[in-house]
Amino acid sequence: MMRWIKQRIKRSVRTLDSQVAYRLWADGYRPSPHNALMMIEQQAMIELMPILHGQVVLDLACGTGRWGMYAKEQRAKAVVGMDNSYAMLKQSVLENRLVGDFGVLPFENAYFDVILCGLAIGHLPPERMQRAIQEMGRVLRQGGVVLMSDLHPFQALSGAQRTFQGSDGKMYAVEHYVHGYADYHRVARAAGLRIADVREPYHSDPKMRKMPIVLVLRLEKL
Repeated sequence: MMRWIKQRIKRSVRTLDSQVAYRLWADGYRPSPHNALMMIEQQAMIELMPILHGQVVLDLACGTGRWGMYAKEQRAKAVVGMDNSYAMLKQSVLENRLVGDFGVLPFENAYFDVILCGLAIGHLPPERMQRAIQEMGRVLRQGGVVLMSDLHPFQALSGAQRTFQGSDGKMYAVEHYVHGYADYHRVARAAGLRIADVREPYHSDPKMRKMPIVLVLRLEKL
């Protein structure tokens, strides 16, 4: 279960380091969009998705393998999943998966055609986010695409959190750092990438359409 909750109840939910959080979350984390946030995010990601057929794809922060499985369904040539959570990888549906640090990707330069990174970059503080995108740029081939999503910064700044119910039955929030559009633009440019397209979808319920729910960015290597 994942929700976004407002500031007025924020103090009642304990915020966890992402690795600790996903260790508690892994057993119930399905490799499919299993809540409203993920459904909205998935639709926006698919709208900006490059052609995956015949491509070498990295599902970065793959978790249980949602985007990697999608790439396989689109007949990608090869799919590799990487995450820093052993617990999530144990539940992954992907055959080719490994544990690794986002800031030191264990791949050769220009190895991948496409990198997919769903709802994860906000777990990284600014300096680690910058390093992660630099590494994405390094392992991406010329003309390749990075497609990434995250909780929209407007949501985070308004007090919303990404929360889940752990295996112990308690509610927790996952650590989250706000990265604005200008931050992504600056960091992407330094990594040899450019923002080619953006999606900022709203909730389908008119009562919840005060601000975008997620930010989806398509980056292309220059």
